[in-house]
Formats: sequence, structure tokens, C-alpha cells
Amino acid sequence: MTTTLEAPTVHTGLTGTPPGPRRFTKKLIRAVHASAAVVLFALLWELVPRFVLDEGTRTFLPPLSEDVAALWQLVLDGELADHLLASVGRSAAGFAVAVAAAVPLGLLIGWYRPVARFLQPLLELARNTAALALLPVFTLLLGIGELSKVSLVVYACVWPVLLNTIAGVNSVDPLLVKAARSLGLSSPRLFRKVILPSAVPTVFTGIRMAASYSILVLVAAEMVGAKAGLGYLINTSQVNFQIQQMYAGIIAVSLLGVLVNAGFVGLERRFSTWRPKEQA
Repeated sequence: MTTTLEAPTVHTGLTGTPPGPRRFTKKLIRAVHASAAVVLFALLWELVPRFVLDEGTRTFLPPLSEDVAALWQLVLDGELADHLLASVGRSAAGFAVAVAAAVPLGLLIGWYRPVARFLQPLLELARNTAALALLPVFTLLLGIGELSKVSLVVYACVWPVLLNTIAGVNSVDPLLVKAARSLGLSSPRLFRKVILPSAVPTVFTGIRMAASYSILVLVAAEMVGAKAGLGYLINTSQVNFQIQQMYAGIIAVSLLGVLVNAGFVGLERRFSTWRPKEQA
């Protein structure tokens, strides 16, 4: 009886899909899944006005391609840049003032409980007062110029930053605080080494919300007494029955909001590199 010896199988590691293409495929699938709803919405916006709506209704809801063409024309004329710079300048000024004031105040209120108990009723009253409801008050007191619009943005942005900063300080694990105190950390070092890093993610959540509010509130404020800005562009286009141009302004506001949010998401990741990454 003869026994046949087979050569051992050698695994070279070259079989199957290489890690690089596999990783690229996963990212591609994730990107397609994330953008599917937006693509579907864009298709509906293009096809429904073109093939479903009658001529009269289509006048007030043009296909997306016509609105994008109007947006591109505004870009070529330089008109969009002028309105965009005016809106971004006002939003950035109000947002910066709000963050500079709300973050230190939120840290102070969250760290010192007596201050929090004293200010809690006033904060609850102010946070539930819509910023746009105070637009007539700001206009009467500060006029229809730049100061009233920037002040309204400050008011709208202060509350999400302030309240999230307070929540971030209050949500720090008490065991971490006790452990830090048992190691002999002084109050300033405890605040700098434990409280502040733990509160950063919640603080940045409030900052991201405030960045969105700064654009939305300003666009509404620019519809009254402004001579430039995205809100002025939308309102003027609607009054003059330039419907495609009106939708172009709305699209510009949406794109600006997406870019601002994406920028702050990246900034949050930069300042939260110590946190463990979530598994996909």
C-alpha cells in the first residue's frame, strides 16, 4: 500500500479582497447610504414640478435644475458673494460674542452651585423666549442697522452654549472628581485637568447648535430693514416674483449651514482626540 504525501498548503495572504479595497468599499457604501435621502429629495424636487404639477403651480415651485441655474448666475454676477459676506460677517460677529460670554459664564454657573440656584429661574425664563419674538424690541431699541441684527444673533446663540456648558460641567462623573481630590489636586488644577476636558464634548454640541442658530435667526432678521444679506436676497426675490432666485437664496443658506456644521464637527474631533472612537 502506497501512501501519497501532499505538499503542505502555504497561505501567502494574497487571497481574498485586500484590506485597502475592502476599506474603500465600506466607505463608499457608507457614503451612498448617508446621501441617499438627499439624492431622493433632489430627484423629487426635479421630477415632480416638471411632470406632475400643472403650469400654474410649477411657477411657484420650479424644478431644482432651474433653481441651481439661478444660483450659478448669482455666483457669476458676484451678487451672491456680496450677500454671503454680509450675512457671514454679521453671524460671525454675533456668534463670537455669544461664545466668548457664554462659555466662561456657563463654567462658572456649573462649577458653583449657589450661583446656579440663584440664576436658574432667570435662565429658564430667558431660554423659553424665542429670539425672533424679540426682533421688534431689538429694532425699537437699537434701530434697523447692524447693531440690532448682531445683538439678536448674540441673544439667540448665548442660550445653547450657556446651557450645554452648564450641563457639561454637571455631567462630570463624581467618581473622577473624588479620585482627583484624593490625589491632592487643588481646585484650579481639578477644574483644568478633569472638569474642563470632560465638559468639552457637551460644550461643542452647544457651540454647533449656536452656529446654526446664528444663520437661521440672522436670515429672518435680514428680511427687515437690511440692504444686503441672504435674508434680504430671499425676501427681495419673493417680492419681485423672482422665484428661481428666491429658491437659490434658500439653497445657499442650506449649503452654508451644512458647511458650518461640518467645520465645527471637525473642530470638535480635534479638541476631543482623547475620547475613544466609536466602532462603526
